[in-house]
Amino acid sequence: MVDRAVKNPYPVRMARPRSFDEKQVLNAVRDQFWDAGYAATSLEDLMRVSGLGKGSLYAAFGDKRQLFLRALRSYTDDSHGHLREALAEAPRALDALRMLLEAPIDDSTGADARRGCLMANSTCELGNADPEVLDHAHRTYETSTALIGDCVARAQREGDLPAGADPIALARALLAAQQGLVFMSRTGLDAATLTATARSLAAQLLPDHSGD
Repeated sequence: MVDRAVKNPYPVRMARPRSFDEKQVLNAVRDQFWDAGYAATSLEDLMRVSGLGKGSLYAAFGDKRQLFLRALRSYTDDSHGHLREALAEAPRALDALRMLLEAPIDDSTGADARRGCLMANSTCELGNADPEVLDHAHRTYETSTALIGDCVARAQREGDLPAGADPIALARALLAAQQGLVFMSRTGLDAATLTATARSLAAQLLPDHSGD
């Protein structure tokens, strides 16, 4: 039998695998946006920190706005992962909630202190002009509130917080206090003052009822 197969004159071209680590690139551009903000970050900045050319960068992630949104989602996903882990690892939930207030103090002398929170920074810069950023901020803080609220409920079950308190209401108050401390640490406030402020907030928001 004669093989009548006809060779395809238009061979399919296999897509070349990406030669870069996507997570590493996202982390690099996230740091750039975190340091400089969205408006002050140029395409040249993104190319420099990512090590990619314009074509490769935009082919993989889209334009500057889409790249920023990807980096912002990466940041909030990582933040929620760290928060979930920190709240779950503490032997008692009350200790975890107190550590939440102390976290900005622990970071107050580090490189991230003057950066603040990328989500909060981005909301201040873009929230009024970009509904997608505002919606993401809302969902981010709702997720954080839910995680903290679960920890509050655990502290109630352990007998360390009043059983009648609304876990979500207290979680919102704790999140607002923690974000306030983040902002204060960004101004360069000294660690001793931040510590005193955090302890005052903890005494008011997280009184220990275990001995009642």
